Amino acid sequence: MMKSEEKHSTLSDLLDSNEGVGNENEENIIIDEVDENLNNKIDPKDLCIDCLRMPKELYCKGCQENFCRVCYQFAHRGGKRKDHQFEALVNLDVEDIKNKNDDNDDDDDDDNSDKEEDIDEEDLKSKDSSLSDEHIAILKKIKKNIKFIPIRLNYDERQLLKLLEAALSVSEYTDKVDIISYTSKTKRIITQLKEMCSILAGLVVSSNMKVGQKLIENKNFVDNADWYKSVFEIGRRYKVMNPERMRDTYGKLCYIIMDSRLSHVKEHMEFDLYKPILTIERFLSENAVKENYQIFNDPLILSATADIRPDGKSRNLINKLIKQKEKAIEILVKKYCCINKEGLNKEQIRMILYSIGDFNSYTNKNRIPVINMLNKLDKFFTNSKDDVKFSLGIRYGYNGARLTHNHEKQYLYVKQALGLWNYVMRDLIELWYIADDDLFDGSNYRMADTGQGFQRIKSCPKLYKKMYSILSECQSKFDYWVGIPVIHLGDDAVPNALFFLDKYIQIPTILIPIDKCIELIPNLAKDEYIKEMFEKQFGSIEELQKVILCDYFKHGFDGSGADNYYFAGSCVDASSTSSCEFCNNISKKDYYKVFLLSGFTNFNGEGY
Repeated sequence: MMKSEEKHSTLSDLLDSNEGVGNENEENIIIDEVDENLNNKIDPKDLCIDCLRMPKELYCKGCQENFCRVCYQFAHRGGKRKDHQFEALVNLDVEDIKNKNDDNDDDDDDDNSDKEEDIDEEDLKSKDSSLSDEHIAILKKIKKNIKFIPIRLNYDERQLLKLLEAALSVSEYTDKVDIISYTSKTKRIITQLKEMCSILAGLVVSSNMKVGQKLIENKNFVDNADWYKSVFEIGRRYKVMNPERMRDTYGKLCYIIMDSRLSHVKEHMEFDLYKPILTIERFLSENAVKENYQIFNDPLILSATADIRPDGKSRNLINKLIKQKEKAIEILVKKYCCINKEGLNKEQIRMILYSIGDFNSYTNKNRIPVINMLNKLDKFFTNSKDDVKFSLGIRYGYNGARLTHNHEKQYLYVKQALGLWNYVMRDLIELWYIADDDLFDGSNYRMADTGQGFQRIKSCPKLYKKMYSILSECQSKFDYWVGIPVIHLGDDAVPNALFFLDKYIQIPTILIPIDKCIELIPNLAKDEYIKEMFEKQFGSIEELQKVILCDYFKHGFDGSGADNYYFAGSCVDASSTSSCEFCNNISKKDYYKVFLLSGFTNFNGEGY
């Protein structure tokens, strides 16, 4: 407990103090260190025998072992195990589990169920006879995704975002907290949290004196808890739709919020810094009457939120499509804005439509490179097994490969990996939402040297379940699955949900430069000197394209890149690790100058 003088000190007093709030020698703070390993200690007998992470939910009478629901469905999806009988150890929908063994659709519905009203297809078709089944499916998808789509930041929120980024850039939070030290970690956390709050308050004062005075005058930290929560929520919401931003500070932001939710820290601070991300559904529930949900049944929303891509379109056509989109937005705004004081105003409806449009653009930007790679794989390598030069076969130990596959097996392995990436990119916003829950659920973590430095290892039960659902959906498209269907989460390979997100948001930044280079080669070859150089070194334009793609499909999926043998190989995460290793060695390739001619700068998402 703090002494009364410390507890009632105001923000203005702290900002005027010469000593600063981050003094670790304060004698008036007496905090007992809490053994983090004692909290949330689970008996291994109560965990799933397969993943050793999720609590046991089912007892298989045939295997005589306890499983979680996901692992049971995965292990009993075929063969003799399919006929095994089980006993539910907790309250579960038994019929649903039985049906999932035959139908490999998403099994995460109970965690991410959407309790919206179903769209009446007949009503939609009566409104617009030209509405196809595909358009109806898109409308349903939009209505489902409003639970996960974050609201676009307004002007005032962007000003707060600048303050947050400035505060994070000067903070030494992880350098002071995530270290081996004999001092109390709880005391270090609280000291650094107070320092962070003081920095934010000081920046507000320096940027706008009137606003800052209202914020800190005769108030202490807990009095401004809602403001602090909103600032940190703005940072997380911005990062979801802009993953290329805040690369140096976002991890620090997440760890600050994570620590503020620990029970012993929260008890001392009297508040935490967590606030759920403001999604469209949450925004509607806070600001709108029920009638505003009807906007998601209007077919015009397809035009108002469409992603306008410039590829292969003239400037006049692009301008025409933009005008049509803006016109559709204005029609919806006039139709659904509040007549009285209840419901949404015009600006709020525009913000919702723009947010859905941002989501569509973001999803397409991530998925299109994956789909393009799948198409190129089929186009160039379906029948190339007899061509020694362009065979995809790899051998363990040759050019760093950690796997041995013939052409057919490697072709299928690459196709399955790209197929899984396609599904992950489709549901990436939902995965962000679930990862956010896992990171900030208030449970403890443990520090360990993972080979990637001293990291926080924290279980990700919801994310783990969702990823296995996506994996199961992808597996259902193939008769035979190459590789090990193991997902690393909450271990040394992928310590927490933050590392998982970082691993998958890199995929578009890897594929976009490769895809762009392949597409630009024919245009580059229109110059006779460049064409002569290509043909002299590689034979022809098509052979140059195949050389680049063949090298990537072989060594971007060869199980290399991990720090040790255990984490290398053919698990689900190995594909992205191998692709990163391929990118690290791109400057050593014979065709590197072709990348430079296509405008390549790096694989960090810059220049594209």
